[in-house]
Amino acid sequence: MSKSNFLIGIAITMVSIMFWATLNRPENAPPWPTQIQGFSFSPMREHHNPIEHILPTAEEIDEDLALLANTTHAVRTYTLEGDLIKIPALAQKHGLNVTLGAWLNEKPEANAVEVEKLITTAKENYRNVIRVVVGNESILRGELKVEEVAVYLKQVRDALNVPVSTAETWDVWLAHPELADHVDYVAVHILPYWDGVELDQAVDHVVVTMNKLKSRFPDKEIVLAEVGWPSNARTYKGAVASPANQAAFLRHFLQRAEQKKYVYYVMEAFDQPWKRISEGSVGAYWGVYDVQRQPKFAFTAPIVEIPQWRLLAGISIAIGIITFAMLLIDARTLKNRGRSFLAIVAFFAATAAVWIIYTYYHQYMTVTAIIVGILMIIGIIGVALVLLTEAHEWAEAIWVDRWRRGFTPIQLADEDLPMVSVHVPAYNEPPDMMIETLNALAALDYPHFEVIVIDNNTKDPAIWQPVEAHCATLNETLTIPRFRFFHRDPLPGFKAGALNFALAQTAPEAEVIAVIDSDYQVSPLWLRDLTPQFSKPEVAIVQAPQDYHDDKENLFKAMCYAEYRGFFYIGMQTRNERNAIIQHGTMTMVRKSALQEVNGWSEWCITEDAELGLKIFEKGYEANYIAKSYGQGVMPDTFIDFKKQRFRWAYGAVQVMRHHFGILFLGRGQTKLTLGQRYHFIAGWLPWMADSLNMLFTLAAIGWSIAMIYNPLKFDPPMVILSSMPLMLFAFKMAKMIYLYRTRVGATVAQTAASALAGLALSHTISMAILQGVFTKSKPFFRTPKMEQAHALLKALVSAREEGLIMLGLWSSAYGVASKQGTESSDIIVWIVVLLILSIPYLSAVLVSLISGFSWLPSWLLASKKKTT
Repeated sequence: MSKSNFLIGIAITMVSIMFWATLNRPENAPPWPTQIQGFSFSPMREHHNPIEHILPTAEEIDEDLALLANTTHAVRTYTLEGDLIKIPALAQKHGLNVTLGAWLNEKPEANAVEVEKLITTAKENYRNVIRVVVGNESILRGELKVEEVAVYLKQVRDALNVPVSTAETWDVWLAHPELADHVDYVAVHILPYWDGVELDQAVDHVVVTMNKLKSRFPDKEIVLAEVGWPSNARTYKGAVASPANQAAFLRHFLQRAEQKKYVYYVMEAFDQPWKRISEGSVGAYWGVYDVQRQPKFAFTAPIVEIPQWRLLAGISIAIGIITFAMLLIDARTLKNRGRSFLAIVAFFAATAAVWIIYTYYHQYMTVTAIIVGILMIIGIIGVALVLLTEAHEWAEAIWVDRWRRGFTPIQLADEDLPMVSVHVPAYNEPPDMMIETLNALAALDYPHFEVIVIDNNTKDPAIWQPVEAHCATLNETLTIPRFRFFHRDPLPGFKAGALNFALAQTAPEAEVIAVIDSDYQVSPLWLRDLTPQFSKPEVAIVQAPQDYHDDKENLFKAMCYAEYRGFFYIGMQTRNERNAIIQHGTMTMVRKSALQEVNGWSEWCITEDAELGLKIFEKGYEANYIAKSYGQGVMPDTFIDFKKQRFRWAYGAVQVMRHHFGILFLGRGQTKLTLGQRYHFIAGWLPWMADSLNMLFTLAAIGWSIAMIYNPLKFDPPMVILSSMPLMLFAFKMAKMIYLYRTRVGATVAQTAASALAGLALSHTISMAILQGVFTKSKPFFRTPKMEQAHALLKALVSAREEGLIMLGLWSSAYGVASKQGTESSDIIVWIVVLLILSIPYLSAVLVSLISGFSWLPSWLLASKKKTT
């Protein structure tokens, strides 16, 4: 297979290179002129902030003007605070003209001082101050009215002999044509990005808008006081911000402006990180030069989306090859189709991760941004790990030549069959149900076995005494008495304590311990078919799947049944390939000597069965799994019981992981666990870990959305490529489940949908169990109730109250974002979709709780045939 691996790797590498190259094809554009007419000029550095009055020094201003001296004829300024008042004098040294600006706001006293500075400075530097601008978008911001601006304009026009105007966006000029009566020229801002115009139409949009203004103000000169495109920001309607788009717009615009004889000032010379505070993140990225005074794009060479794409492609390919190689460890039975699938997933994950990290860190970093970036990288690693493990299971469940550890029946004579002690722990179980369980055990076709029933801590004698009596009755009908009943109250240790008690009572000659739950009715051939596997000394566990006979009772139980099947007919079989099954505490057999070697069942763990299996594997023993039903029990009656069962499984998984952390993750201690076993135990828990992180992400998404609603300037939607991550993972997991359920489990479309709904409904429960498991050491053992009355509808809904509240929070957030920011921008739409997708597990919980409440809904809606082989 090494040759095919090499060829697959080469093929995917070539596809990856083609992908990067296609997205970064050079595009020709008119060259940047040797000198342009003007730049908007705010000489702020990374540490400056005009809002806090932290301004550049005269020396810093002079350095920036020297940099621009040979690139432009003029600069436009905005305020005269601090050393910015020296710009005209400094510009004159470098042969630059100045359009001098004064900042106006709602404070009359500050405006009076600013206007006086403007008049004085313009008079002092009359040789290179060619026009002035009184106020910048003060009407647009709503800080001043037209008549208030007109007063300041009259004051300046009366004092100076240069053209005077105020700067506003084009729509403000058209909405307030009377403003033109108070100016010598129209200073207009036309920024196609803020108009939501697509790049291909942006230059034409400027021309069309200029024509509208010329038509509306035929007697006034129209000066483009700001025209530009940002290099980094959220997508606004059809406008996409990127360095390549900025270069394309400006280079095409400058050519058209030269043809049209426009007077213009490119927005702007240098990036202004401080503007994030007042304009949102986009405010930082309008500069032709970055904050380090380096050009952000090529002025004459063809435009490339990501100039460093070859380096990024190389990194992504290297990561992809390493990931692909790791996925192929111990994959000798995997077909080429499976290998190709894993190669595609590995290279896709690597490319996406590299692209996301590059895009994120291609922005100005703040402490908050760095912290978010670190969390983002952790999240990317988590998503990638879950994606890869899901893909690995997908490939190994479908595209293998053969099962390496398939179950091979062994025939033994009766005298060679080992003695089996069947343990049936019970607590407060319905006696009629237990009697049926015991009757099935009495009918076992096996020569050497005993049954120990241990009822622990049941208070009501009316519950346990009929079971005790039935054991006696069965013994009377048997040639050899096989049933022993024990009632102990108190008995510590929950189910594990009961099983340890039963182990102490086990017949000395018994070699195998078999365990079933109190609701299971076993097949007569259970022991005869499976115990011969213990003739192999390395085998310590033989496991059959859990199965249920009440799936026809109602729709809720039919859904639960559909959900259970995936684990036993997909996950357990792939885990069995590396001797890494999860032992579960019913339909299981364990070699007594191995059980004693690991000191019995762990009473500190609420999933003592899974923990026992891991301990036995650590001793180097093997387990055999057969994907065939040999017994059937009953499922939880209600959604709340379904949740309690899954909470116990997930919480117990964390207990096991914490207790065996050193062995599983670090390889410490005396252990015979193989790498494959460690992989499956860690990978098997990853989706549950992801559920817990997803809940934290959900709560953060609600918080971020609230911030977007109440402070839209400061809080943009997350980057599209970043917010797409949970969407892609969700889509992949759903595709995997649908494909495997249809092909491996043989489920119908309705059963597959029911399984998905039931599984998603448990996401919040699993999240809470994992988080509590991380921060607490023990939780009480939750018995899964059997054959109880279904809850009323209201009680069923209350059982999903947390999920319902989070669902409403997500829906409200989506509605609020859509109402506040509209749905014309792709990043807003993607974020709204993310919020709605995040709500699906919570909606599923509400729906399943309703179905649980409607216990009369028939199971035939999910007509099924049971998978037994």
